[in-house]
Amino acid sequence: MKNKYRILKIAITVIILGFLLSFSLKKFGGQKITDNKISVKLNEKTPVYFIDEKDIREIVNKENPSKKVGDLNIPELEKKINALPAVDSANVYLNLNGKLNLDIKQRVPVFRLNYKGKDFYVDEKGIEFPISKTYSHPCMLVTGDVKKDEYEKLTELVDKIDKDDFSKKYFIGISKYKDSYNLLTSEGIYRVEIGDLDNIELKVKGFKTFVEKYLVFQDPQKYKMISVKYQNQIVTTLNPYFKENDSILKASHKDLAKVPVAVVKKASSTSLKPKENTKPKAVVKPKEKKKTQEKKTAIKPKAKIKIE
Repeated sequence: MKNKYRILKIAITVIILGFLLSFSLKKFGGQKITDNKISVKLNEKTPVYFIDEKDIREIVNKENPSKKVGDLNIPELEKKINALPAVDSANVYLNLNGKLNLDIKQRVPVFRLNYKGKDFYVDEKGIEFPISKTYSHPCMLVTGDVKKDEYEKLTELVDKIDKDDFSKKYFIGISKYKDSYNLLTSEGIYRVEIGDLDNIELKVKGFKTFVEKYLVFQDPQKYKMISVKYQNQIVTTLNPYFKENDSILKASHKDLAKVPVAVVKKASSTSLKPKENTKPKAVVKPKEKKKTQEKKTAIKPKAKIKIE
């Protein structure tokens, strides 16, 4: 008996709720969605302006020209907004008072990639989306043949640069040549070669050490490249167009030119006779003569200077 009473109670509750819902739909179905009843919220941690509230309102009006609540297809409207390239997610819902709410999250670019003459953004999820004609987001510029499977590690690199004051001060761009990555710097014409995208923290630490101990006391124009891709060592390449480096390069080339080239002469079959009225020279034994010749020819070459 108690079970029948409970079932009857539940059935009555469902009927009442259905009646109230149908009444609400009839009541609000004919109402118009005015501008003051449309609430657009753009929720991003980092402010971006690829789309604005005006753009969303235009889409709402286009999808619902009658502006009646009953004619609004919420799932279709949500689908249209999610299809926008710069939109990460959209949630559209209607309150019982007839107010339309649109909560939208835009994509935030991590870096801007220039590949084969085309520019586009890449967000933290590794999703590509086109640049805007009206808005340019400040982010790291990356150039070169970057593969999609490298987006994740490249995103981590950019994130580490943005969070480190030293790196953020020095590095303004990233370029890829063949399989090697280079960090472009804000001062000088030199680039920092890091190779692959592994052990980034160690490589940046190596460059920081070089800057603090050497580069701060020198002209940044002196170098063409500073390579930190090798483990536990830093290799620098001088800038050939830097005036102070001219003497260094010339001196190095002169030292290389002084390095003797071993020349082996064939033994002559003719013997030289002493001229008349001259004192005969001391006769040198064959063994001693051989030793003296070896002393003359066995000159140790100077150490070569390697200029990167």
